[in-house]
Amino acid sequence: MTLRVPPQVTRAAEGLGRRRFTMAEVAAMVAAGIIDGDERLELIGGELVPMEPKGPRHDRLLRALVQRWTEPAEGRRRVVAGSPFRLSLDTFVVPDIVVAPEPVDTKETSAEDAWLVVEIAEGSRRFDMGRKAKLYGRNGVRELWVIDAARMNVRLFREPYPGGYAETRDYDFDEALLPAFAPPEFALRLDMLDLR
Repeated sequence: MTLRVPPQVTRAAEGLGRRRFTMAEVAAMVAAGIIDGDERLELIGGELVPMEPKGPRHDRLLRALVQRWTEPAEGRRRVVAGSPFRLSLDTFVVPDIVVAPEPVDTKETSAEDAWLVVEIAEGSRRFDMGRKAKLYGRNGVRELWVIDAARMNVRLFREPYPGGYAETRDYDFDEALLPAFAPPEFALRLDMLDLR
């Protein structure tokens, strides 16, 4: 994948220019102590964006998915939870789960590595199903599932193109989702998860 070099300035909503950062610059700021390494940030189009705090529903869903998918994945494929995911030189996000074939370096996971990306939306539903889904699609993530932790349903995104995804479909909590690229053991029904 050839990464294009973006312009050095982004545009804020009010039209004023802002300095665009790259992943390398953010890594240097973390190394220098300018940004706390534990701070929950994403880099979107060169702008640092604070991530929404995770709530209890989000945490229960994430634990249940990791538990369900980790055992079948041992030795054959990797389930990566909460690791930076590079989309371009000026964009990295932190999806809740990435399902990928072995081997994958969790520090350098990118769109072509992923069979499936999962976002769990509690306070970030609109962003995850809107702008973030478009970012994933524009950068070639083959399949995205956004799980709404409050409504307990899923929006599936497939067929990426520069404007987002050509295919979207909503699933209720008792409907089976079948991944198009990940192996069949990653099929999911939300009502079958242990959410204790």
